[in-house]
Parts: sequence; structure tokens; C-alpha cells
Amino acid sequence: MPMSRTEDAAKSAPAHPMSQSALAPLRLPTFRMLWCVWLTANICMWMNDVASAWMMTSLSASPIWVALVQTASTLPVFLLGLPSGALADILDRRRYFIVTQFWVAAVALVLCATILSGRMTAPLLLALTFANGIGLAMRWPVFAAIVPELVPRPQLPAALALNGIAMNASRIVGPLVAGALIASFGSAYVFVLNAVLSVASGFVIMRWRREHKPSPLGRERLVSAMRVGLQFVFQSARLKAVLVRISLFFLHSTALLALLPLVARGMAGGNAGTYTVLLAAMGSGAIVAALFLPRLRQLMARDRLVLSGAVLQALATAAVALAPNIYMAASAMFLGGMAWITTANSLSVSAQLALPDWVRARGMSMYQMAIMGASALGAAFWGQVATVTSVKTSLLIAAISGVITMLGAHRLVVDREMEEDLTPSQAFKVPVADDPPTSGHVLVTIEYLIQPARAAEFRALMQESRRSRLRQGALSWDLLRDIVVPGRYIEQIVDQSWTEHLRRFDRVTAADVALRERKLAFHIGETPPVVTRCLVENTVRR
Repeated sequence: MPMSRTEDAAKSAPAHPMSQSALAPLRLPTFRMLWCVWLTANICMWMNDVASAWMMTSLSASPIWVALVQTASTLPVFLLGLPSGALADILDRRRYFIVTQFWVAAVALVLCATILSGRMTAPLLLALTFANGIGLAMRWPVFAAIVPELVPRPQLPAALALNGIAMNASRIVGPLVAGALIASFGSAYVFVLNAVLSVASGFVIMRWRREHKPSPLGRERLVSAMRVGLQFVFQSARLKAVLVRISLFFLHSTALLALLPLVARGMAGGNAGTYTVLLAAMGSGAIVAALFLPRLRQLMARDRLVLSGAVLQALATAAVALAPNIYMAASAMFLGGMAWITTANSLSVSAQLALPDWVRARGMSMYQMAIMGASALGAAFWGQVATVTSVKTSLLIAAISGVITMLGAHRLVVDREMEEDLTPSQAFKVPVADDPPTSGHVLVTIEYLIQPARAAEFRALMQESRRSRLRQGALSWDLLRDIVVPGRYIEQIVDQSWTEHLRRFDRVTAADVALRERKLAFHIGETPPVVTRCLVENTVRR
């Protein structure tokens, strides 16, 4: 029978002694079903990447061409992540998720046909890898956005860790299946299986009976939704700190994955099997670490977990570069997988907790853009370093640089904000206009009268108000001080339209309500602050 979010919520309501365990979210039927889809999607991704990377080694021996396979796979997420995230926030997420699966299947069939016809070239392989990456760019934000609505908030870290397990289990299964198919039948059949699994996953998602609730204000326009998403991220110190750290981590850690085919080929007896074993070792390490993450989170603060994971990842990279045989390299890859899941999961949890649901897909798309942009740049850069020097030298430089930059970020990029309560609130009264305008900007003013001696405190608090208004989607914000009347301040907000002004009321959270109370505590007038709303008229001088 199809499963709904309501059924999951009902089943998760009773208290359970193991509710905080690493596997607790899998007790929820819908999460379990979609997690299996996510696992399958990642298996397909790794099958595609392994087959493409190994095929490139036969089409070109240049390290830069091999590394560019990783770039072509990740660059679409950087380029298309924001539009994809905006679409996932304004469209039916279920239908959107289904479309992404069929896109990946179509690209896989084109890859298969091109190989069987004998027309595959290095540039064409990169182009088709890029097309497959578009599917990844489309589906990642929507899946990241639906996870928090499938599980209770206390289980969110465990659910995200399970997503990491899916990604790393696929790092084992995908390469093993791809390697077996390449050795037995050829690369074309890897893409055939990829297409079959992607189509099957699309039909499984159709069983999910998610209720899409369109906004009474209508669907947001894509450009406006993208602008609001960018504003939210730029005005959130928590998200900016996460983006800096995840970018630095993947900029350096991607060197190991991008150059791993060359590391495997350079070992004694190195072949596709060697490459598969190394990837499987990394995936195994990530799975083991994910099972112990709840315990690690109790022992260490999130920032310490991020830094420790980054340092361990750098050590693993250096160890692979210096490993004399596959046994040493596989052990190092195992530790690298543990480090990867620890760092990535800790930062992913931080990002999710800093996002309200209405902008979650856009925020997580920019998080993924940071990952993929850094990965694409890192793969190309470390591939070029390897071309000029050697694979070993490139990996050692990446390891040393990774430790230095993450230590610098840990010291300099400090998130000093308290975690906000992002629970939706209907505390603000929605304004009603007898004749609502259909076009034109809306100017909102709020007049405060405060004690002049407290002006510095008030201005500091109003900076928080500025960030809050802009995160909600306002076009601009200003604070005006009356020159004649001491202590009279006017908060001025400009919205793109009357509809966009009303949308801000749908985006109010408990943290915004608490902020309003703090602002009102400064007001000493006999009546509440006066709020006015005006339509900006366009006048033409004749």
C-alpha cells in the first residue's frame, strides 16, 4: 500500500527506548522506502562514475583528462544547484524527484548506444558525464529537502547519517557491480543497468503519496525564488560558516578521489579491481563511522568533529600517496572514509538546522553547490598539479594544504550565533487591503520611539532585524533617525510586490516573534509602533 507522511508521524509518535539510535529513522516506512531509492540512485551514480573514469583511462593517458571526469560529474551541481533548489521549493517535490530519475535513465541509454556504436571519444564522454551530472544536480536538493519532513527533528542527525551510509554503501556496491560488468561484458552494460535501476526507482517514488499544498498566494516565480534563496544564505552567519568549511574540505579531499584511478593503475598489478577495492575500503570506513556518529556527537562538539575529520582525511590522503601496496592504501582509504562521513555529516546537520522548511531546498542546493563547486575546482586543480609534478606530489600537497586551511577556518570563521527556533509561526497579523495592488514595490515603515541613551543598543538589535527581513525576502532595508525628534527611529522595508509582502508573513518563525518582542521592549511610546504600507508610484517627469 502507498505510504504517507501522516502514517509515518503516527508510527513515530510512541516513545521508544532506541528512538535516538543510528538506525531509528528506518522504522518509518516512507523514510525507509525513499532511503532505498536514494541508495539505488547513489549506486547508479557510482556505477556511472567508475565506468566513465575507467573508460577515460583507455581513451587518454593524460592525468588532466582523467581528473576532468570528476569535474564533469560535479560541475552541473555547482552551475544548476540554485535553480534546481528553487524548483524543488516551489514545485511538487514528489513529481520533481520522479523526473530526475527518468532523466538519469535517458542519459545512461545514450551512453550505452554511443559506446556500442564505437563513437565514444574523450570530449564526448565528458559531455555525457556532464549530462548525467545534471540529473544529480536536479535530484539532490529535493531529497535533502524532504528528509526533515519524514523524520522527527531529534532523529534528523541519524537520518542524515543514514543518507551518508547510503552514499558510502553505494561507494562499495556501485564500483563492485561496475567492475564485474566491465570485466565480463564491457562498460556499455554498466549504463544499461544504470538505466533500468533509475526507471525502477522512479516507479517506486510514485508509491509515495505526499500531499502537495500549493500556496494560496500562488507559485513563486523562479527568478524571485532564486533571489530570496541567495538572500537567505547571505544573511545567515551560520550557513556562511558552514559553506566556507565544506568548500575548503572538499577542495582538498577531492584530490584523492579524482586521482585514485591513477593511483590504482600505478600500483603493482593495478587494474579496475584495484580501483574498486580502494573505493570499497573508503565506503566501508564511512559506514562504520556513521554507526558510531551518535556516540561521537555526545563526546565531541560539532566544530571539533569537523576539524578532527578534516585532519584525519588529510592524513589518509598522504598515506595513500606514500602507500607501497594495495594493503596499506586500502587501510588508509578506510580511515579516509571514516573522516569523510564525520566531517560531511556534521556540517550537513548544521546546515539543515539553520534552514526553515520554506527555503530548505534552496539552502541545501547552495550547500551542495559549495561541495560540487569545490570538488570540480579541486579535481581540475590537483589533476593539473599531478600533470606538472606527479600524482604522489599532488596528493601530499593537497593533504598539507587541507590541514592548514581547515585550521585557519576553525580559528577565523566562527559562528557566534545561537541556534534559532525556526518553527513556523502565525503570530503576525496578515494585512488586508480593500484594493490590493497587482504591481509595484511596497514600502513598509515602522516608527519607534526609544530612550536616546539606549540608541546604540537599539541600532545593534536592528541589525538583527535587517538580517531577518532580508532572509524573508525583502528587497531592501534601512533604519532612519529623526533629526528633530530625539529617539525617533523609522524601520523601512521595501518588498518587490504586494504578493511578496504577504509571503513574508508565511515565512515568520518563532525566532522572528522573539525578535519582535525584543524590539518592542525598546519602544516607550504610549501606543504601539505605527506601521504604514505604501505603494511606490512610478512618476514620469513631463
